[in-house]
Amino acid sequence: MEAARREASVEAIWDAKAARDELRAALLDVNILLPSLGLDTVSLASPYVTPLVDLGRCRPDVARQLASVLRGCAG
Repeated sequence: MEAARREASVEAIWDAKAARDELRAALLDVNILLPSLGLDTVSLASPYVTPLVDLGRCRPDVARQLASVLRGCAG
């Protein structure tokens, strides 16, 4: 039982890494770089929480560029 739970945790971490990498690539396709994009270390350490992708911090101009791209996709 413990081995199955550990394997599920490892799979969840790999899934979070893949999601982070997909997001990074998509953002780079529209010339947006989030330098702090990564995985949330607290959620990685918890057996009860799905690992989270941490979008991190960015400059105000990058936030506005991201908002503009999202608005363009929504309309």
